[in-house]
Amino acid sequence: MNHLYPIKTKVSKHQREKVLNQRASVIWFTGLSGSGKSTLAVQLEAQLHALGFKTYLLDGDNIRTGLNKDLTFTDEGRVENIRRIGEVSKLMTDAGVIVLSAFISPFNADRDQVKNIVGAENYIEIFVDAPLEVCEQRDVKGLYKKARAGEVKNFTGIDSPYETPVHPDLTVPTGEWSVEESIGKLMAFILPRVKLK
Repeated sequence: MNHLYPIKTKVSKHQREKVLNQRASVIWFTGLSGSGKSTLAVQLEAQLHALGFKTYLLDGDNIRTGLNKDLTFTDEGRVENIRRIGEVSKLMTDAGVIVLSAFISPFNADRDQVKNIVGAENYIEIFVDAPLEVCEQRDVKGLYKKARAGEVKNFTGIDSPYETPVHPDLTVPTGEWSVEESIGKLMAFILPRVKLK
């Protein structure tokens, strides 16, 4: 690939952030299916947007039906799924946008890869922590039931592992906290990190 020469723009990420009056970041929500990742990401984005922040939400289902519809749910497919999302997130942060990414992203190595792609200074990892039994009770999509019946293979938490984050920036125990309490804690944590100093 030594024949590729990415262009160098005359507008820096910092200049874009200044125009948008925000610090571009990737807020990476990770946790089991049904833990509340998308619920929290949607609510957080709405509150940030209401305050004038320029945001974009990436979610497992909207990425898997478009950009990554060619990928399987094998370990290899999951690794590539997260890598591509990391690359898209990097492009968006280069544009000055605050990216909210809600993905199971079960492997520590993959989350570390995203952190390296987007830059550690731009990466905020949120562990949405709900016990498996709570996630199974919620089971809005009926996926746990299908996984338990053997109809869905490689399902995280059932027949595929979820590696708990080693050092998340924030843990949100959605099995204990209400959505309102979770969002309050998230806003208090995120706002100082996305405001331009």
